[in-house]
Amino acid sequence: MTVRPISQTDDPITQRLSAVLAQLDRIVVGKRDPLKLAFACLLARGHLLIEDIPGVGKSTLAHALATLGVSIFDTETRQFRFHPGPIFHSVVLADEINRAPPKTQSALMEAMEERQVSQDGETRRLPDPFFVIATQNPVEQIGAYPLPESQLDRFLMAIELGYPDPAAERELLTGGDRRAQVPALPPLSDPPTLLEWQREATAVHVAPALLDYVQALLAATRGNVGTGADAGARRGLSPRAGLLLLAAARAWAMLSGRPMALPADVQAVFPSVAGHRLAGGARAGALQAQALLRTVAIP
Repeated sequence: MTVRPISQTDDPITQRLSAVLAQLDRIVVGKRDPLKLAFACLLARGHLLIEDIPGVGKSTLAHALATLGVSIFDTETRQFRFHPGPIFHSVVLADEINRAPPKTQSALMEAMEERQVSQDGETRRLPDPFFVIATQNPVEQIGAYPLPESQLDRFLMAIELGYPDPAAERELLTGGDRRAQVPALPPLSDPPTLLEWQREATAVHVAPALLDYVQALLAATRGNVGTGADAGARRGLSPRAGLLLLAAARAWAMLSGRPMALPADVQAVFPSVAGHRLAGGARAGALQAQALLRTVAIP
């Protein structure tokens, strides 16, 4: 069955989503696919981890996403305390999270999972929407505390931005500090609208055949786990990871203007959803995930 993309003139939501992506693209130049993944992560109600070297636009992306019209708190001081204030924002930027002490990391991850915090015996709900963008430098850099596997699993996606291509780099060099331009951007949404977009994403149709494909991918990650010295060389994805993969694929389909998810949507988000859940770290895991996509046939 051929699924016709929704025309930009047919659907006002598609128009507004495209406007958000276009605005992000003006700030983080030449990174259309990572930007789309980041936005899809937000629409899927997940949290985002960006692992890359300093200076490629990780924090700028977080601040640009906040121009949707939600407030942001920057934990760059690494003094993250749970009280009505820093965590009680819709978008929280945990900058260089793997340079924060493990106790700080654990406190943030708990808030991400439970979407609530406890203080003096009182439990307080966090805002809805609530979106954490954590950045981390490569673990080989001095002073980094790698996130444990259980904490990595709290992130729906892990992505890299990487160096810009020559044309994009030239545009950056001639255009000035992009982060300084963020305050001048007009808000393109507000929290109630974002919540509506998130509800629309959950309504994107997933056919039984696509579920077959997702299950085949999950099964492939669990193969060749290894024994003896090779034990743990590859961790298989859990059913929970499969649910997150479907949520991300639905959001990607919505950003592509389609009312149903296709195998191409699963393939687009699979490395970012699976990579940090496979052994070897986010970058090595993403390569494993891409290799699996080449071996698992579409039903």
